[in-house]
Amino acid sequence: MGKFVVKTRKDGEFQFNLKAGNGQVILSSEGYKTKANCLNGVESVKRNAQDDDKFDRKTSTNGKHYFNLKATNGQVIGTSEMYESANGMENGIESVKSNAPNATIEDLD
Repeated sequence: MGKFVVKTRKDGEFQFNLKAGNGQVILSSEGYKTKANCLNGVESVKRNAQDDDKFDRKTSTNGKHYFNLKATNGQVIGTSEMYESANGMENGIESVKSNAPNATIEDLD
């Protein structure tokens, strides 16, 4: 089962990573000024991860593939790692869809 890991970054902001059951990070958030906002971001991922339309598939300037998960308001709530292939990116999206809804929250603070 997946889990959200919430931690404080060096700049004092809060961030979460969604990890798959094997411990691999499959989605990372931006920095949040408060832990409450960070936890709201986690809940937003849980709500939006089942909607394929919320995944914005991208290709970076170096040709690698990645995706952003967006909330209903269009704001990016999480970004994937870089993938060598589009197929790898699609597997990452499927991993977020299957892990996020029931993921536990581990607070490292």
